[in-house]
Amino acid sequence: MHENILIEKIIDPIYSEKDVEVGMLRLDKTHPIVSGNKIFKLSLYLKRAEELGLSKLITVGGPFSNHLHATAFAAKQKGMLSTALIRGFVPDKLSPTLQDCQDMGMELRFMDPASFEKLNLPKLAAENPDAVVIPQGGYGRTGAEGAASIMALPGTSEYRFIVAACGTGTMGAGLVSGALPTQEILLVSVLKNNFSIGDEIKALLTETERQKKYTIEDRFHMGGYAKKNQTLFDTMNDFYKKHGIPTDFVYTGKLIFAFAQMLSENQFPPGSKILLIHSGGLQGNRSLSHNELCFGFND
Repeated sequence: MHENILIEKIIDPIYSEKDVEVGMLRLDKTHPIVSGNKIFKLSLYLKRAEELGLSKLITVGGPFSNHLHATAFAAKQKGMLSTALIRGFVPDKLSPTLQDCQDMGMELRFMDPASFEKLNLPKLAAENPDAVVIPQGGYGRTGAEGAASIMALPGTSEYRFIVAACGTGTMGAGLVSGALPTQEILLVSVLKNNFSIGDEIKALLTETERQKKYTIEDRFHMGGYAKKNQTLFDTMNDFYKKHGIPTDFVYTGKLIFAFAQMLSENQFPPGSKILLIHSGGLQGNRSLSHNELCFGFND
């Protein structure tokens, strides 16, 4: 899985002007369909299933969830059954993400939002002893420990600042956990009014890990999770035209926008080496209209 991952140096006049060196960790290269940080977050859940001899994965998410997509793929690869509990009513037509999940053998169960919010995962696990129950987005120490392995990939130790988008905070906690004492993690929250994200990340860290340097930027959600606007599309298209790197509108597009703003505000000292993490999720762009982006999700 890791052989295709590389750090791509990004050359831009503004980076030279600010005297910073920028690279991007291309986790989107992990797999042509299921890419990004999700496989890392799932890795130890899969290991647990194998060690316990369990044959099924049960997880939760929304109709455009990259996490569900990755879980369906991982289960199929391992010859396991998988079930998704999905927030929302049965649609007239499945989203491209859920159609993929179904095609990969995942059972889809839709739940009204109120019932979804009341889901008791420990109870669900007790009722399904043949399954590993995975929280939304892989949230948990298990998911964070899997994500920590991202920081062990070749070349990451050379960078002082690590900048990544975050949703549930699982990857964010993993990055903090795996970071060197000399590194600082900057997390761009893609959820609106997600005031609990700091506590949720802290809950996944040991007391020693909590002392590491990390901050959460909550100014760049652009209206909330999976919300979009023309500024976001313009940012994504401009970045692709300049550097040939596709981004997704839920996570990495907002990351690129946030990074440009932080750079303009001189948040990085001259001489800084900065690593942006491309967390994948490009398949989610299929839900957009054909004329909003100048690239496809397989570009």
